[in-house]
Amino acid sequence: MPDPVPVVAVINSTPDIVDLLRLAVEKEGFVAVTALTFEIRDGKTDLDHLIQQHQPTVIVYDIAPPYDANWKLFQHVAAMPVMKGRQFVLTSTNRAHVEKIAGPQEHIYEVVGKPFDLAEIATAVKQAVRVRPSR
Repeated sequence: MPDPVPVVAVINSTPDIVDLLRLAVEKEGFVAVTALTFEIRDGKTDLDHLIQQHQPTVIVYDIAPPYDANWKLFQHVAAMPVMKGRQFVLTSTNRAHVEKIAGPQEHIYEVVGKPFDLAEIATAVKQAVRVRPSR
């Protein structure tokens, strides 16, 4: 029996970017699920349920201004028990700042700066999928 198609979660604060990233991920043959950052923060999206239901291998997560507030939300999300073993591809308009505050963390596969090429995101996701989760 073939391996199931990996699932990639796309989390961003901009609906149009979510759609573009979803299409880029699906074009590579992955299944994509999406969430808006502000809906997670406001409690409109139950991220724990979304992750448990879809079991994404990789999460494409945007760290947008205000960086400190969104970094804190990311840390909260990454620390959730359901996130154990999952890889993150982070996007940000301030790549250098995010790389500095993130430091080396095994669950952050790559930080991609904006403006990004969708092919760059797709490549990062494909490579991160190869890092199997240890659940």
